[in-house]
This record gives sequence, structure tokens and C-alpha cells, in this order.
Amino acid sequence: MFFVANFEDIKKGKITDVYFVKTMEILKKKGIDKWVKAEFIVKRLPKGIPWAVFTGLEELGNIIEGLNIKVRAMKEGTIIKPYQPVLEIEGMYTEFGILETTILGLICQSSGVATKAARCKKAAGKRGVMSFGARRIHPAIAPMVERSAFIGGCDGVSVVYDAEVLGEEPAGTMPHALILLFGDTVEATKAFDEIIDKKVRRVSLIDTFNDEKIEAVRVAEALKDRLYAIRLDTPSTRRGDFLKIIEEVRWELDLRGFNHVKIFVSGGVDEYKILELNKFVDAYGVGTTITNARVIDFAMDIIEIDGKPVAKRGKMSGSKRVLRCENCFADMIAPLNKEIDLKCDCGGQFKDILIPWYDNGTFLYKNPTPQEMRKYVLEQLEHFEL
Repeated sequence: MFFVANFEDIKKGKITDVYFVKTMEILKKKGIDKWVKAEFIVKRLPKGIPWAVFTGLEELGNIIEGLNIKVRAMKEGTIIKPYQPVLEIEGMYTEFGILETTILGLICQSSGVATKAARCKKAAGKRGVMSFGARRIHPAIAPMVERSAFIGGCDGVSVVYDAEVLGEEPAGTMPHALILLFGDTVEATKAFDEIIDKKVRRVSLIDTFNDEKIEAVRVAEALKDRLYAIRLDTPSTRRGDFLKIIEEVRWELDLRGFNHVKIFVSGGVDEYKILELNKFVDAYGVGTTITNARVIDFAMDIIEIDGKPVAKRGKMSGSKRVLRCENCFADMIAPLNKEIDLKCDCGGQFKDILIPWYDNGTFLYKNPTPQEMRKYVLEQLEHFEL
């Protein structure tokens, strides 16, 4: 038994802060229930970053299915900015109010993971980025985390089950354990080459025993053209000038004619380290940085009651449109029922990105695949800077 909630208890609203339970008890005994609109926004993003990736909508759909509510939502994978509503729920408060904690949990954590993955992928450009961080999280939520990382832009995930859920092949090389058990990097790499399916690229981990450039040359000379890449997972306590170590490895390989051998790096990598190492690195394995990403602090706030705009202090009341220029990606927020000019200064047209998604038991469009969502994120990333 793991200490995780099951689907039925989550859908019933049992995973909730107790003050919502007390609120429902009070409203029921007083015979009070009102038609409300509530929106979900984030006011500030972690460490002042300028944008985030909104995810968690597909799981949210499983929770709200069957409820008598209407929902407008941004498509999963949409890049968002502070103060933009990503979700708006309309209905009787007692129909969905108990689910506030659950809804926020679903979108806050997954969006945080997807955002960090997108930032790493943006920094890496066309270089590969693999999700290697499942060992830093509870295994029961690993599929959700690696799905979010993949949607955010990671080129692959390392966990076998998570990859199956995504319909992808798992990505990985070899662990230090294999080399330690063989007692030699070259012998372990040769065994890998002998036994593992030839469709799998040969990537040798070179930092277990000896100097990285020495081991890189040894495995390259042993496997020659069969060696696809070498990987450095050098711990920070041994790195010194890590960029210089990688530069030396590249030099020694090229000097001996092994220009085809790529360099992969993992261990303590984030978007800033990626920018620093890009000159010599071909792909990255990113672990804790993604799986331990700061959540996106969405909040739910009531903005209308019985058709009248109302909100707490510090909130703008009333239902809103979120619009984005299809050309320059400029954004605009406007009252929902106000007529506005949809022509952007750049000459493009503003389009609604907060759109009807669910209407009293019916989903209005089909969820895209993770691959389609990932493609959507990558296309948007071309218009956003770190």
C-alpha cells in the first residue's frame, strides 16, 4: 500500500481543505446556494520568469465529468503569463466548490513541471533534453510528472511505464552500477554493445573510474563507429571547471577522428547550466531540476455571483476574454461581453485562447495526444524568450 489517494476519493472531493467541508455544511443548513463564476489565475511566476506552460487539463476532465457546470479553458500546453485566467468554471457553487483543492493540485504541479521542462528545452534549442528525474519523486506520481515533462518539450522520458503511457520508447544509457560490476568502463560498454538490441544507440558513461577524456578515447577506440555518444554525469564535487572538462573531451575525440561521437551531460543540469554548456554538448539528461520544479501558484477566485460582477480585494471581477495575436503573440485581456477591436497593431488578428471546453456533461473538443501537445508547446516557444 502506498500513501496515495485513489481516483474515487479524489472525484468525491475528499482530497480537500477542511474549510471547504465546513463551508458546504453551513451553506446546506442555511439553504444557501448561488450561481457563480470562478476563475483560475497565477499572479506571480517562480523567480520572476516571464511565462509558464499550462497543463493538467486532461486529468481535470476526469474529475469534473458528469458535473452540471460550464467550463472555459485554455488548451493544455498553452504558454501563459501572469494574471491571465487559464480556466473559468460556471455553475452552482455547491456543485464544484468542494473540488477547489483538487483542481488546483492537478494544474499547479503539472504546470510547474511542464514549465521547467520547456525552459530547459528552450535553452537547449535543437539539442536533446531527456527527463531523468523519476528517482526524485514518489513512484505513484512519476507518470504524471514525466508526461508533463514530455508535453513541456522533453524529447524522451527514462521510466519504462511512463514511456508506455506516452506511447514512446524509454530513453536511457547505462548506470554506474553496470560499470562498477564489470570493473571497467570499456568492458561494460562492450557488453552493452554485445547484448542490447542494435536499434538502441550505444552511449557510454565515462566518469566512473578515470579521467573523462581518457575514458572517452578508450571507449571510442573500442567501439569505433558503433559508439553514438559518451555521457558525463560527473558529480559537482569532482567537476572543477566542467565546461573545460567537456571541451577537453571534445578535443581529444576530434583529434583522433571520432568527430561523430556526441557528448551527453547529466547531473545538476538546469536551463542556465544548459546555456553555459551548449557550445560542446549535444544532449542533456535533466532530473531534479524538472521533477522538483516549483509549482505554478494558481488560485481560484469567484468573479461573479448570480450574474453580477463581484470579487475579493486585489481581484478584477467579471468574466474575461484572454486573446492572443496569431501573428506577433501579443496578449490582451478584455471583459467577456464587451465589443473590442480584434486587430493587432502588427496587422494580425487577436484570437480567444480561453475557450469553451465543457458544458453540463459534454466535452466540446477531444483531448490532443501528448505528442500533439508537445508540438504545440514547441511551436509557441519560438515566440517566447527565457
